[in-house]
Amino acid sequence: MGIRTSAVALLAAAALLGACGELPRGAALESEILRNRYDMDADFVVHEVSREFLPVVASWPGTGHARSYSWLPREGGAVGRTILPGDKIHIAIWDADENSLLTAPAEKSTTLHDVTVSPRGDIFVPYVGAVRIAGMTEDGARGRVQDALAAISQSAQVQLSAEPGSRHSVHLVSGVARPGPVPLQERDMTVLDVLSIGGGPATQLKNPQLRLQRGDRTYGIAVRRLFESPELDTALRPGDRIIIEEDSRSFLALGAAGKEETVVFPKEQVTALDAMTLIGGLTDTRANPKGILILRQYPLSAVRLDGQGGPTRDRVIFVIDLTSADGLFSAGRFRIEPQDLVLVTESLVTSAQVALGLFGTALGVGGRLMN
Repeated sequence: MGIRTSAVALLAAAALLGACGELPRGAALESEILRNRYDMDADFVVHEVSREFLPVVASWPGTGHARSYSWLPREGGAVGRTILPGDKIHIAIWDADENSLLTAPAEKSTTLHDVTVSPRGDIFVPYVGAVRIAGMTEDGARGRVQDALAAISQSAQVQLSAEPGSRHSVHLVSGVARPGPVPLQERDMTVLDVLSIGGGPATQLKNPQLRLQRGDRTYGIAVRRLFESPELDTALRPGDRIIIEEDSRSFLALGAAGKEETVVFPKEQVTALDAMTLIGGLTDTRANPKGILILRQYPLSAVRLDGQGGPTRDRVIFVIDLTSADGLFSAGRFRIEPQDLVLVTESLVTSAQVALGLFGTALGVGGRLMN
């Protein structure tokens, strides 16, 4: 009987030793990740996220893992639109001279409809020839034509209007319900006007971003921000190209959370508290709410050895405690950066439960051996 009892004890001890080693679990312990935090040669630095620390990290530069774009200042199009090659010009000429070459007998006016501006930028006017008007406003072109007609009639008066041609359009390239060219029929058509013509952003895009290409410059803004702040809407220019694309920024969620996956930013700013909801919260039976770790890689150019205006290491681990009021408030203001790793560490209680489970299993095996 003593031999059997000893065998059971040995099996139980073996199970307990095994439990104290590599336990079957889905995430690391906080102590394992931060084991070497105080070593002089540690290649990472640890910061507790608190009210006092938030202004410090806010002064640090971005990680550079996502390209940022500036947005255009609001501008009107009524003054700036000019005549381009391909536009249709309508001209009405009045001449009171009875012997006028410009009007038919007994007529005081004549009209020229749908005169196309040539690729060289001019139009043909009878008795005058080519008159260059490209790059001018309607009023400027009217004055240029009237000056040209003065050579044959000092009394001629001109009225001129322009109808936008193919070059007076913008292009909805992608990310909308109806992509394609959109003529700028009105002088002050804005980004929102053209988006509405294109049917709005595609519904499947997460946090759609608007990119406006103008010449060799690209401007950008979140579509939601543009909708919520109409004062940011701005007039378009001929040749502008609009691309709507899904937000490319994301962070990785691992550990004792509801989800382990890459999470796309659903809005412009995502806080640590937002991240907790996006990853499905903490697993009640496994997670350590005191050990939420944000692992972030900064570029070497952001490192400041004196700790002023930047981290002292390029690898930084931020620790968040969701069991304190300060930790919760601070998590609601701590911003997640693109490519961050949000790790929910395992609870020590879970490790103990696994160990006890293995111990119980060992006892059961030992009991069967005794019988």
